[in-house]
Amino acid sequence: MRTTTLLRQLIGVTQLFVREANFEEGGLVVDVVPSWRRSRCGDCGRKASRYDRMPARRWGHLSYGKARIWLQYSPWRTSCPDCGVKVEQVPWAERASRFTRQAEELIAYLAQITDKTTVQKLTGIAWRTVGDVVERVIQRTLSSGRLDNLRQIGIDEFSYRKRHRYLTIVVNHETRRVVWVGHGKSGQTLRDFFDQLEEERCQQIEMVTMDMAAGYIAAVTEQLPHATIVFDRFHVQQLASNALDEVRRALVRETEDPEAARAIKNARWPLLMNPWNVTRSGRIKLREVEQHHKPLFRGHLLKELLARALDYRQTKRARETLDEWCAWASRSRLKPFVRLARTIRKWKEEILAYISTRLTNGLVEGLNNKVRVISRRAYGFHSPAPLISMIFLCCGGIVLKPPLP
Repeated sequence: MRTTTLLRQLIGVTQLFVREANFEEGGLVVDVVPSWRRSRCGDCGRKASRYDRMPARRWGHLSYGKARIWLQYSPWRTSCPDCGVKVEQVPWAERASRFTRQAEELIAYLAQITDKTTVQKLTGIAWRTVGDVVERVIQRTLSSGRLDNLRQIGIDEFSYRKRHRYLTIVVNHETRRVVWVGHGKSGQTLRDFFDQLEEERCQQIEMVTMDMAAGYIAAVTEQLPHATIVFDRFHVQQLASNALDEVRRALVRETEDPEAARAIKNARWPLLMNPWNVTRSGRIKLREVEQHHKPLFRGHLLKELLARALDYRQTKRARETLDEWCAWASRSRLKPFVRLARTIRKWKEEILAYISTRLTNGLVEGLNNKVRVISRRAYGFHSPAPLISMIFLCCGGIVLKPPLP
């Protein structure tokens, strides 16, 4: 077998010819040329006449052991009827890249599973270059049809930095993939997503799961008046838990009786836990609360009744129980629960939508945890653009096929 044929098979790119190879300091430099006869425009890929030739360029390829491999070629400039004078297209790399597609696939594959510093050590490239490669891979592999046929979506915010730096993440419940990420968490951020969808695809959306963020509610109500809004049941229960904790803290401040204060001490978690998770000592603490602090125990019963209302499978029974809960909370003389009763009355239909659909924001919250791992292994991000690229790379359903054995 000829040396040039062997090198061509090792490189693994079909549309090129190998002319010669030379060992230089730091690796192997392989002179290559495209296999097609006529040059092609670097922008549109159309065949075009040659304009003049440029100096030799090198593209980083896969490394074999300690040996770096570089592909070297002197590209032509082409005179394209549509695009004008452009650098010609090469079959082994993107127009603005200094790495072959196979090398970029491997770099992005490593970035999916580990931090950029480790990728830098394994591939021998700069830390910032890893991010640039990831962005290019996202541009050519992210599905352009990810926004088509959206019927059930989930919306949530993600804090990527201190001082209220947020991203808005939109997830497709059916494919369980992130389909859109925007900078900010306001209603305008979500409107940008709907503007990108356009009216026809917006009409296909049937259900939207979210928490009770006012900006998101206003944007969805305005842009998707036909869609069913489903409030996440766990956020609703969290409101009840927060109200109960507020009652407990107020009692701690006001209680002067030592015996009564002893009953409240260490009662936070038994009050907030699910009944089946309460330990024996926790049940003893709840009995002490029932004996010495009737208002606090009343708040605990209200929290449990709200969870029971959301456990029903029949909308009618859930509605009746929720009405009873609101009436009881309104006359409970517990200010946090009185406020919560007003909130639940206002959004009762959106809360009850969970009973018939059984949709929650659990999928979105789970992907948020994955995004948090991505952010922590990078020790944070200064700007949203690199994080958005990593979110699509790891949570957007991108399947990479690096040249592995």
